[in-house]
Amino acid sequence: MAMPGMDDMPDMAMRFAAPWVFAMWWVMMLGMMLPSAAPMILTFAALERRKREREQPYVPTAMFVAGYLIVWGTFSLAATVAQWALQQSALLSPMLALASPVLGGAVFILAGIYQFTPIKYACLRQCRSPFAFVLNHWRDGWDGAVRMGASHGLYCLGCCWVLMALLFAVGAMNLLWVAAIAAFVFAEKLLPGGVWVGRIGGGAMAAFGAWLLVPQ
Repeated sequence: MAMPGMDDMPDMAMRFAAPWVFAMWWVMMLGMMLPSAAPMILTFAALERRKREREQPYVPTAMFVAGYLIVWGTFSLAATVAQWALQQSALLSPMLALASPVLGGAVFILAGIYQFTPIKYACLRQCRSPFAFVLNHWRDGWDGAVRMGASHGLYCLGCCWVLMALLFAVGAMNLLWVAAIAAFVFAEKLLPGGVWVGRIGGGAMAAFGAWLLVPQ
């Protein structure tokens, strides 16, 4: 016979764990995304350093980074909620991977298709060209720097959100996949042939997803 309140214990455990789950996602997102955002951050820092050397009003680079962190913090909150919903539905394994190969395959196919969409390429162009971003999105002042950081973060999010969703298919605790996705994002955004890296990777993701859908 179950003790009173036993049915509520999983919900209570998740509420207590939620801040740690959010922190896990946020740290993981920053570890995966900040290396590829480094050229943009360094470009902003160089421009503001020149202002400071000319004794003009300047903005600390931390304000730009803060805007970027806010965007990925919001995504991490959404990922935390998604993880809770999937756990409530018993769709996640202990390694935080989708327990259903069909769902996992669908996520991979979605990620592969997204690699070829116009919105993906529009966001990727902004991420690959720091100087073009500065020319088109420059804002003066401290609040302007935060808005610039958030804007750049939104382009990065638009470029990579489905890749981050792959962590639900392979397991958010799988550090090998975390490193592989981070390396893919870095190559796609910074290497000269990054666009082709994205296309080839997209084809491979869709093919792998289709393979997962085949009854084993």
